[in-house]
Amino acid sequence: MTTTERPGTDSERLRTRIAAELDRTRARTALLTDAVDDDDLMRQHSTLMSPLVWDLAHVGNQEELWLVRDVGGREPVRRDIDDLYDAFKQPRKDRPALPLLPPAEARAYVRTVRDKVYDLLDGIRFTDRKVVEDGFAFGMIVQHEQQHDETMLATHQLRAGAPVVDAPPPPEPRARVGGEVLVPAGPFTMGTSTDPWALDNERPAHPVDLPAYAIDAAPVTNGQYRAFIADGGYDEPRWWGEAGWRHRVEAGLSAPMHWRRDGDGWAYRRFGRWSPVRDDEPVVHVCWYEAQAYAAWAGKRLPTEAEWEKAARWDPATGRSRCYPWGDEEPTVGHANLGQRHLWPAPVGAYPAGASPLGVHQLIGDVWEWTSSTFRGHPGFAAFPYREYSEVFFGDDYRVLRGGSFGTDRAACRGTFRNWDYPIRRQIFSGFRCARDARPEEAELTGGPG
Repeated sequence: MTTTERPGTDSERLRTRIAAELDRTRARTALLTDAVDDDDLMRQHSTLMSPLVWDLAHVGNQEELWLVRDVGGREPVRRDIDDLYDAFKQPRKDRPALPLLPPAEARAYVRTVRDKVYDLLDGIRFTDRKVVEDGFAFGMIVQHEQQHDETMLATHQLRAGAPVVDAPPPPEPRARVGGEVLVPAGPFTMGTSTDPWALDNERPAHPVDLPAYAIDAAPVTNGQYRAFIADGGYDEPRWWGEAGWRHRVEAGLSAPMHWRRDGDGWAYRRFGRWSPVRDDEPVVHVCWYEAQAYAAWAGKRLPTEAEWEKAARWDPATGRSRCYPWGDEEPTVGHANLGQRHLWPAPVGAYPAGASPLGVHQLIGDVWEWTSSTFRGHPGFAAFPYREYSEVFFGDDYRVLRGGSFGTDRAACRGTFRNWDYPIRRQIFSGFRCARDARPEEAELTGGPG
């Protein structure tokens, strides 16, 4: 991508792509908000989440702030509601008490904003300012709305009442996947400096040299996690660490969120429907402390963020880092379980076409994977276009998750994409896989130091 204005055909191609992504994203937002009545939209289904109608108007307000006012230089549509939909000024638990736009007004507002965006898109020059180069500001807004769509999907999982969202089941396994994959010692390129829609915390590309390590070929499954439960994993402080055990006791954790005993087994509530826990599906709705405890019980650990990314992107044949485990082409239905096409993780082995060159499966989609890393900027990080997207969250409070879930859209998921949350959170679609240091004899086989 260059900083000079593209020929007309290329600029039009970018405009067409942006318009298609905006349309596709808004259709998903409508699906999630039209599925319930107005009372349900205004209700807070969990103190962890906003009322759905807040999310709806918030995505419109962000679109107005960045595209209508900043990029387009147009007059405000509703300056009077800016504070209502400022996520930093309004904690989630307080949002139901705010004078929020009612559903009809919220829908009219986001339509008005979108009409103005389409109008300004027709005349935008993608070289006038850094924020619009290669359509970045539009891509940022698409990703922001898709992230809120995933949040709204998580709200649907938390709501009580009859099911209102549906999707076909994910594909059955097509390959046998298990055990570990040995990743050789050596450097790889982490992050990106070239992806035009990558966000600031993914930048810049930089070399990272890692010792040899082993990583699970697939996410930890329900069956594996059930063995941890059956072995008294929730009753043994030694697996949890001091902070983890304190949270386990205070929160009364005894199984993943949405599980309940069902005779001799377990059942799992998914979007208003109960079904038996399937052993070969990746475990989901576990917090970082639960993931860490399982890893300790299994004699392993959680991977660092760099280890996860090397397993997902590094191509041993060329030494370069790919955009995705399978290559540089965007995800298809054969690569990964993304975009709410299905409403739960696919069983292990369902996406052999999405495996990395080393044979690590389902790194993209299915479940967000907890890593051991706290959230920090890459070396050379620069906040863009505003500090509140990433920088204000840097520090020890948040743990990084990678890879996306079944509820993550392809626009907000790639090999460099970084998510973060508090280690106690499990209403998100979170799972994990384990890693360990390579043993000396294994490290020798890779040609590098242990």
